[in-house]
Amino acid sequence: MLAVLIIAAALWFGGGFLGLPRGLRAGLIAVMYLALVGLHLVFPGDHPLRLATGGSAAPWLLLGGFTVLVVLYRQGLKTLRARATPRDETTASGSFSDSELNRYARHIVLREVGGAGQKALKNAKVLVVGAGGLGAPALQYLAAAGVGTIGVIDDDEVENANLQRQVIHKDAAIGTPKVFSAQAEMLAQNPHITVRPYHRRLTDDIAAELVAGYDLVLDGTDNFDTRYRVNAACVAAGVPLISGALSQWEGQLSVFDPARGAPCYRCIFPEAPAAGLAPSCAEAGVIGPLPGVIGTMMALEAVKLIAGAGSVLRGQMMIYDGLYSESRQIKITRREGCETCGG
Repeated sequence: MLAVLIIAAALWFGGGFLGLPRGLRAGLIAVMYLALVGLHLVFPGDHPLRLATGGSAAPWLLLGGFTVLVVLYRQGLKTLRARATPRDETTASGSFSDSELNRYARHIVLREVGGAGQKALKNAKVLVVGAGGLGAPALQYLAAAGVGTIGVIDDDEVENANLQRQVIHKDAAIGTPKVFSAQAEMLAQNPHITVRPYHRRLTDDIAAELVAGYDLVLDGTDNFDTRYRVNAACVAAGVPLISGALSQWEGQLSVFDPARGAPCYRCIFPEAPAAGLAPSCAEAGVIGPLPGVIGTMMALEAVKLIAGAGSVLRGQMMIYDGLYSESRQIKITRREGCETCGG
């Protein structure tokens, strides 16, 4: 058996030294392999040739099967790599490693995403405002999806009361700034991305400049002042805004994008409600899995928007009632004279 393997190695490497094409060398080895399996199937068990080549066809069949699997695997990687690299690409910038191709294979084989969509995700820059209930699942799935650069801004620290729903944070992170806790978990999940943590409150001084450096913004905050501030910065920069909100058992989300005909956040909510009419989660409570549902939907809208897949919730607001497992969509339009986008 060892002699046969030595002969096969000699054919491959010796033929390569002599300049024989890879296909010809592979064909010669394949003919030798088929002849070897054939003699084991045809000759009696005590035939000298069978005894000299292992005595049974089983190990050769196993070896052949293993070789076929290796060849198919390599061919699959080659196909995925070809789909992930645009034909007109002239530089290696943004190309995928073998590890990334394996990681994102389920995306790349989707007709609506493919290599071009995954490339867009890798090159995208997404800012998530808030690393709490909505930000936690959104950040996890954006990282897992391969969004190349993810910014996260939040001035809060992880508390024990957060862990019932903010699943990106762990018990050991209590007392740690949320942006650094989230960064550690995201990079542990996907080391191929870049995470930019901003441990500070989003103020008027920095909002416009920060938002202008990103392609897309997700707002998961729980106060109207920040929502209006994020909305104004997105309108000024022409950046789409995916906004979500929660209360007890119900959540809602929409894509606000006046640069592309959709309303902005202030078109729909021109004024903050009076004190007490829109209590926070700390005041009214929220069921634990609900932020995961809405936050994941926000991440899905982001992935679709970046990859150009399907239709996103522009001009539509989705409302989900977790208590009765109901969801509905309502049409929303720009408001004439809107203080932020002009309607």
